[in-house]
Amino acid sequence: MHSKYVITAIVVVFAGIGVYWYFLDAGTIRNYPSQGTDIIAFGDSLVAGVGATPGHDFVSLLSQQIGQPIVNLGVSGDTTARGLMRLAELDAYNPKVVMVLFGGNDYLQRVPQVRTFENLTEIVESIQAKGAIVLLLGVRGGLLNDHFDTEFKKLQKTRDTAYVSDVLDGILGKQEYMSDEIHPNGTGYARIAERVYPVLAPLLK
Repeated sequence: MHSKYVITAIVVVFAGIGVYWYFLDAGTIRNYPSQGTDIIAFGDSLVAGVGATPGHDFVSLLSQQIGQPIVNLGVSGDTTARGLMRLAELDAYNPKVVMVLFGGNDYLQRVPQVRTFENLTEIVESIQAKGAIVLLLGVRGGLLNDHFDTEFKKLQKTRDTAYVSDVLDGILGKQEYMSDEIHPNGTGYARIAERVYPVLAPLLK
């Protein structure tokens, strides 16, 4: 009986430590907790859900998981430069958390990497200036070597964003997860949602 109390006490202590460290880490995320009301996904075809049947894109799946609507501002083919040009679309909302997913089309169109991350930095800064939390979603920059990973991590640290690295990791190139060479199918998008949800959910509290 005594041992049960000891075990319970240990579990409570470690749970408390975990909660402490979570909130300590969350405190480094700029604008957390946000006073906004809208959850927004802002990006390219991966946000738009190209390749998925209706309701099976990762934004819709995340909306179901959190039990709240997510505004989908994904446009197929968008580069970071096009994203900059569309920032005014956010003015129609009161953003709480904005998921930002750009970079894949920059890589495919051979946009200089420096320009890609200059644009991403400007996008992130503009969103944060609205009082919103940015959840940065990374993509791979290269087939053999990922030239984007270091830059995404640098942007995360310098701008204090939440971050999910390479959302297509373990999906890209696997037939069971892909609808074509660059877009997931519903199963692939479900894996993206599974990856993003544990980072998104705490930001909404």
